[in-house]
Amino acid sequence: MASLVDPNRQQSISTEAARTITTTTKSHPQMEGITSRWLLRMVPWIETKGGVFRLNRRLKYALGDGRISFVQTGDKVQVIPAKLGELPILRGYEDQAVLSALADRFKQQEFSAGTNIYEAGQPATRIYLLAHGKAQMVRPGKYGDEEVVEIYADGDHFGDRTLTDPPGNWDHTMRAVTQCTVLSLTREAFEQAIAQNESLRTQVEQYRATLDKAMDKHGQASIELSAGHKGEPVLPDTFVDYDPSPREYELSVAQTVLQIHTRVADLFNDPMDQVQQQLRLTIEALRECQENEMINNREFGLLYNTDFDQRISTKSGPPTPDDMDQLLALVWKQPHFFLAHPRTIAAFGAECSRRGVYPHAIDMQGHMVPAWRGIPILPCNKIGISEHQTTSIFLMRTGLENQGVIGLHQTGIPDEYQPSLSVRFMGINAKAIISYLVSAYYSIAVLVPDAIGMMEDVELGRAGNGPSTARAEQVAA
Repeated sequence: MASLVDPNRQQSISTEAARTITTTTKSHPQMEGITSRWLLRMVPWIETKGGVFRLNRRLKYALGDGRISFVQTGDKVQVIPAKLGELPILRGYEDQAVLSALADRFKQQEFSAGTNIYEAGQPATRIYLLAHGKAQMVRPGKYGDEEVVEIYADGDHFGDRTLTDPPGNWDHTMRAVTQCTVLSLTREAFEQAIAQNESLRTQVEQYRATLDKAMDKHGQASIELSAGHKGEPVLPDTFVDYDPSPREYELSVAQTVLQIHTRVADLFNDPMDQVQQQLRLTIEALRECQENEMINNREFGLLYNTDFDQRISTKSGPPTPDDMDQLLALVWKQPHFFLAHPRTIAAFGAECSRRGVYPHAIDMQGHMVPAWRGIPILPCNKIGISEHQTTSIFLMRTGLENQGVIGLHQTGIPDEYQPSLSVRFMGINAKAIISYLVSAYYSIAVLVPDAIGMMEDVELGRAGNGPSTARAEQVAA
């Protein structure tokens, strides 16, 4: 006799029905965008009472070494007159009418890659402003070969001493690495401008007087010393002169108002406290904002407070081992770590592989990170990448005792939730919404210029020309 039981009939409880009487296992709320924030972890945080940190230094004579800006109309490039004040000889000069007339005297020139802007032995009669492109200063080496002394990029200037020094010849060659747009001003045109304007003549005389002041190689007022003497010579008198107008760093703030409905805060707290979870993710976002500001803020961020003398450009485009060594030569006194975008670290790794070099990884707070010459290379996605796929790499020394880079904060503030971060109850409004003011106070300071160096114009969009690339080209030929 055939069975009357339907073989397709459900014979046990379904998982959907079973879940109605079970408790799920839940994760904490997750948030994309939380990073390792190495900069916040690596800089020593200095207590800043009163909310202001005054950075005292030795007196330094401002000789002017800033970057020049330009405006482009079609194929014509002009220097912005006010930016001429970045030239050493015009530092602090503010007569816009004279600066505009001087800007009109600059002549535009174009140089293709590989051509010389000027050569060693030629008369030094012009100052040059590099509006666009990359150029290198080369000199004859000891054994007849050429050596690259320095790399120049957009906004740099060279030859400014030709306007004040006695006439002479160039002792080096300036060569265009890429297509270069250059503006130049002759000594003769500058002398004509001086003759026509009394205030400009006074400015030049004051600058020449500054050059006569006793200063060390860093531009600081010198400390007179005597060493290696014998007998009873008269020892020099000296004193250490301080900067009469030291810079002050006022703590910056990142803030937001966190709002939570009382019904949610009262009822929906098992197994997790809703207020605590809302607050945790809000603080994570504030800390990410804090690190971004410490790098990119135009007032105190590292991107804008790295001294121009502490900046270099890559020799070929992408970051190579040679470029990293050059950056180490800038920050050679106890460098602590590199800081670069993750894509930049990948580009550097590719250049190392291209040359058959394999950097070691080192342990940093329980994390294995790449290193170069024993210095860790830490990732930071707050360092921007431009539309032209260029970025920067930092190398820094940290600590108050080391005259390095330090973080600034103030602890013990009212309603403190974390060091220098407060969560303040603001009340409940008519819609039964609780408000909390969440504030993080911080800043960052570079104690002396050589505490940080920056490699600019690091290209991520193309590969370099390493030995293996050259070998491949030979094989293909």
